[in-house]
Amino acid sequence: MSDTITTTHPFVVGEVGPGCKKVDPIVVADNVTRTFGGLKAVDVAHVEIPRNAITALIGPNGAGKTTFFNLLTGFDKPDTGAWSFEGDNLARVPAFKVSRKGMVRTFQLTKSLGRLTVLQNMLLGARKQPGENIFTALIKPLWTKREEEITAKAEVLLEKFKLDAKSSDYAASLSGGQRKLLEMARALMSDPVLVMLDEPMAGVNPALTQSLLGHIKQLKSEGMTVLFVEHDMHMVRHISDWVIVMAEGKVVAEGPPDTVMNDPAVIDAYLGAHHDTDLGDMTGTNPVIEAKEAAAAHAAERGEHS
Repeated sequence: MSDTITTTHPFVVGEVGPGCKKVDPIVVADNVTRTFGGLKAVDVAHVEIPRNAITALIGPNGAGKTTFFNLLTGFDKPDTGAWSFEGDNLARVPAFKVSRKGMVRTFQLTKSLGRLTVLQNMLLGARKQPGENIFTALIKPLWTKREEEITAKAEVLLEKFKLDAKSSDYAASLSGGQRKLLEMARALMSDPVLVMLDEPMAGVNPALTQSLLGHIKQLKSEGMTVLFVEHDMHMVRHISDWVIVMAEGKVVAEGPPDTVMNDPAVIDAYLGAHHDTDLGDMTGTNPVIEAKEAAAAHAAERGEHS
């Protein structure tokens, strides 16, 4: 779609562009297609996700981003294609086995179980629980130690995500942003290698935006790889190391965020012929600035009442 992104990059072998070969890819996908009622929602010829980096998957509504997520994580089956995760073929592997391999995801609409407590939701995310076996569940000493271990781990994560005070509350009582935090924290219970976030900022109060951004960046610092779908271009520019652009099911561009977001062909995919518009101005808001302003206002208000 565009030949403007031709510079080399530390992630890339050769030239940067759609489907370029990576130095150390964690995911490699080939000829992945998915059709719904005659409409080809995903038509990815080749794409590679760099390891230990934060990669944003962007594109206009209906570009196929979430469907591609669903395919990679086993929540949907492709018409054609194959993909590997750390060298293992995961095409048509069910979601629970994909998760066990170390590829976990969150959802645009959070999947917390409202009638369970926050802590109980966390415990569901842990792997290797003897108590889930119908036979060992009957013998308490066989699962007590493991339950104590995962409970301790859950409590540490809840404190890290500032949800420890909500531990015994029902998940249904949490705000939208707190549910996003809970879902991200629960994903970490399985010790993932690749964390896939589907619109992590959707519906989040600006006061929690900065916290979410910080947690996403910390995933990388802890050795994980992050792939996320997001419509807020300011967030994409702020935290991503690499950007992949989809339009009409295809990968049409990829590269460093500043380069990709100023590519006229990418802007055209979003906005038509308005090539003079910076893609980062699409939302008209900056969540990082908004979060800082909200925090400052809150601090000022507390000062007035002290």
